[in-house]
Amino acid sequence: IMAGEVKGSFANPLIEQRLLAEGAAAVNLGPRGIITVSGPDRLDWLHSLLSQNLKNLKPGQSAEALLLDPNGHIEQVIHFLDDGETSWLVVEAEGRESLLKWLTKMVFRMRVEVADRSDDFTVIGRLVRGDNAKAELDQSANSNGISLTWVDPWPGVVTGGVRYSRAWPAKWPWTETLVANEDVAAVFTEFETAGTLAYDALRIAAHRPRQLGEVDDKALPHEFDWLSTAVHMSKGCYRGQETVAKVHNLGHPPRRLTFLHLDGSGHALPEAGDEIFIEGNSSARGKITSVGQHHEMGPIALALLFRAVPEDAPLIVRTGLGDLAASQEVIVPQSAGKANDIPKIPKLLMGGKH
Repeated sequence: IMAGEVKGSFANPLIEQRLLAEGAAAVNLGPRGIITVSGPDRLDWLHSLLSQNLKNLKPGQSAEALLLDPNGHIEQVIHFLDDGETSWLVVEAEGRESLLKWLTKMVFRMRVEVADRSDDFTVIGRLVRGDNAKAELDQSANSNGISLTWVDPWPGVVTGGVRYSRAWPAKWPWTETLVANEDVAAVFTEFETAGTLAYDALRIAAHRPRQLGEVDDKALPHEFDWLSTAVHMSKGCYRGQETVAKVHNLGHPPRRLTFLHLDGSGHALPEAGDEIFIEGNSSARGKITSVGQHHEMGPIALALLFRAVPEDAPLIVRTGLGDLAASQEVIVPQSAGKANDIPKIPKLLMGGKH
């Protein structure tokens, strides 16, 4: 095994998962887009473009932010950190070129420089626990000695955020560190090696959405509870803000992320994209987005369901190997949004002067 290699599993994914959960292992998360923005205007500029309050970020602080399209749909989920000199934006590998192109196009007269550093660094993930509670990896620091470590705010609620979920999973002290490629091997002399299957299972258990699995071209932040960690509701204008406010204040998101306990009596596991049905109903009511085999809970998944699906409905997942029973653990409730809290406007007042 090459130190720091990217693999689903190196030997036993359940053992690797336990080690990762205990803070004793680290995982190479695989290809990511890593874009840097330097220059004195960087934080104000990025603050104006993205969903999060970034302009007051202190050196070494991290945040989660979204780039939305004009209709409020998610284009990029960004793991963001600033080292006092440079802002680092980490996205899925598939989003690298489009983000770089869009940021470059938006520079105008701002004093910023945009660069692609995707080929220079590796993203190493780990849970910070107990005896291994140091958040930073020794191999990651800029010239000021500030670690390039992103600290996941999930499942908390950041300043300016709103949380819909009533179900708080176990703490998720997840970090992602940018390590120069030549230093990756040294990380895995300090920690055991876990594969990406271990990461996926623990992420799913933490109810944590990821762009690669959960987001499609219709995705709204509200559907995933991303208003809690990636959106500042009163920061001012940014692209897509109007839709974010309208759905939150006046409506409901059309779909909702849910956690599924899957029937583990057989050997079939669903795949991302498999359709979900209410027991006894022939119309698909959602789809699987991520699947994992958890070392304690067995087979689990994240799924997107239509909002109208009752929260206690018994579900069937249609897999290539047959049907699989599933039960819900609600993440985003049916009541997400504020329409029920706002009094109905009399018809005479709608659209007229009063």
